[in-house]
Amino acid sequence: MCHHKMQGASKMNPKESAAFITSLAVDVKINPIGIKKVASEISHAIESGQFKPTNMMLHAYPLPVSVDASSIEWLFVGDALNFSFWALEEDAHYSVELHGVKYTGYMALCAAITKAIEAGIPITSSKYYANISQEEVNKIFISSTGEPIPMLEERWRILQECGKILNEKFDGAFLNCLEQANQNAQKLLNLIVTNFPAFRDEAVFEGRTVSLYKRAQILVADIWGLFKGQGLGSFADIDTITMFADYRVPQSLVHFGALEYSEKLNKMLTANHEFKNGDREEVEIRGCSIHAVELIREELGARSVYVTINEEKTLPLNSAMIDYFLWEFRRRFAQKLAVIPYHKVRCIYY
Repeated sequence: MCHHKMQGASKMNPKESAAFITSLAVDVKINPIGIKKVASEISHAIESGQFKPTNMMLHAYPLPVSVDASSIEWLFVGDALNFSFWALEEDAHYSVELHGVKYTGYMALCAAITKAIEAGIPITSSKYYANISQEEVNKIFISSTGEPIPMLEERWRILQECGKILNEKFDGAFLNCLEQANQNAQKLLNLIVTNFPAFRDEAVFEGRTVSLYKRAQILVADIWGLFKGQGLGSFADIDTITMFADYRVPQSLVHFGALEYSEKLNKMLTANHEFKNGDREEVEIRGCSIHAVELIREELGARSVYVTINEEKTLPLNSAMIDYFLWEFRRRFAQKLAVIPYHKVRCIYY
């Protein structure tokens, strides 16, 4: 293959990026035995009713329950800010209380948005957040301990930036961006990363631009999930969306033996080394995680594991569902998995 042509080649999507990263990874490798183990675990969990992939469509966390256009704006704000909730101490995570329930991490962010709306603050209106003050952002997202949300300044900047772009290009509503995509997940993904710099989760690996697009893909999957693949959430190509490469799902993949780290990388992780976004090790962990989930998806397909969405619709498991299983697994067995170190990065992309 002529490498000069490659340089000018168009940007790889997350699936292609992940295969490319995996093929050249030095510190992370995928173990096929672990892949089969995850696939078995998921099919057992589905058979026993322990894992209902359709739950990701009902969301056990405080997301909007109204399935209408207003939820589209809600999800856009939530996923614009869906990053960096970890704390060095396992019990010091960002938390918010809503209706007497204490939520942590991403769920705490959801709770803060719901709380703001209940208090009459139009946090999902771009007219409002395009000019929001930092004090206001702090007040809305303050942790129940009185600590500011991690990366407060970046969240403030992103809210303003996204609000201004929505007002300038999409007549003040993310719904208009969604409608331009004509029910095509890849087209929507492309519209998001092209128009909103804060969603442009890319890196350079071995001289090529790779894309991981964690938050942009979650936004697409959240819309699909909330609307149960119907109406506004109908995407014929939802299966092209990959897993959402963060710092938690790899923890589950390592637990099952699907991902293996070199001794050097293990040492860095155990020492709580703080990686920078774009560091080779970080890109390898994220890229190999995406590829591992693609392999799990293929394995589940080969085993004919299907999910019933409603009376007339069954679907093969897609990567978003597998991601949700692994993410939930980590939360359910948080104590057990706390022994597995995860990579720590403070950045706006995850």
